[in-house]
Amino acid sequence: MGQRIDVNHLNIYYGDFLAVEDVNLNIEANKVTAFIGPSGCGKSTVLRSLDRMHEIIPGAHVTGEVLLEGRNLYAKDVDPVEVRRDVGMVFQRPNPFPTMSIRENVLAGVRLNNRRISKSDADDLVEWALRGANLWNEVKDRLDNPGVGLSGGQQQRLCIARAVAVHPQVLLMDEPCSALDPISTLAVEDLIEELKGDYTIVIVTHNMQQAARIADYTAFFNLKAVGQPGHLEYFTDTVTMFNNPQNAEAERYVSGRFG
Repeated sequence: MGQRIDVNHLNIYYGDFLAVEDVNLNIEANKVTAFIGPSGCGKSTVLRSLDRMHEIIPGAHVTGEVLLEGRNLYAKDVDPVEVRRDVGMVFQRPNPFPTMSIRENVLAGVRLNNRRISKSDADDLVEWALRGANLWNEVKDRLDNPGVGLSGGQQQRLCIARAVAVHPQVLLMDEPCSALDPISTLAVEDLIEELKGDYTIVIVTHNMQQAARIADYTAFFNLKAVGQPGHLEYFTDTVTMFNNPQNAEAERYVSGRFG
């Protein structure tokens, strides 16, 4: 089952620059939460802070808390690699490992974590993950072919299979459909709907219709001016966000009168 995330007074810095200021957010387990807002408002930065992925950038650091079922992911004794096992990430551009087969791509995370796994268990896991990503029937006869030989939409579902193969609690998705055609986008959206039974899902999207279609809750991020830190302007259930937002900036943004 998915786990809930509580974000308390989160400030995200790149060196001395405060990129995102004082975010407080409760992300429900086994729901889809969408992050929307104008470019540069920090939504991807906040997403990446949920699995400590932003720390890959030198000088990046945070203050405040990100709690996964009450456990602070930024506590001194927490290993970021372990965090990324519990919290998986799917990126904007499908990024299968180019030298690996479809099968090896699915198992990459498991192997990275040095988990020894028998061939039959590996076979079962590959099938389970690919079925979970709605990809099994399309690729089951060519598992040894390169992952990069698949179409863009298939590659993105392969990346989702790779993410779920390590059995995370949470799946983060950073604009997972922005590089895909409409049919592939619908396939991934259908998949997200299915996956929330097992995972907590947080998705950054520029596509408002997508947020309205798939999210249970929506967080609207904003910034006061260019060069100012981004902040969480408004957070509510998706129906309220798109039909009756109780926030003037959010209302302008979702009705297309923004910027």
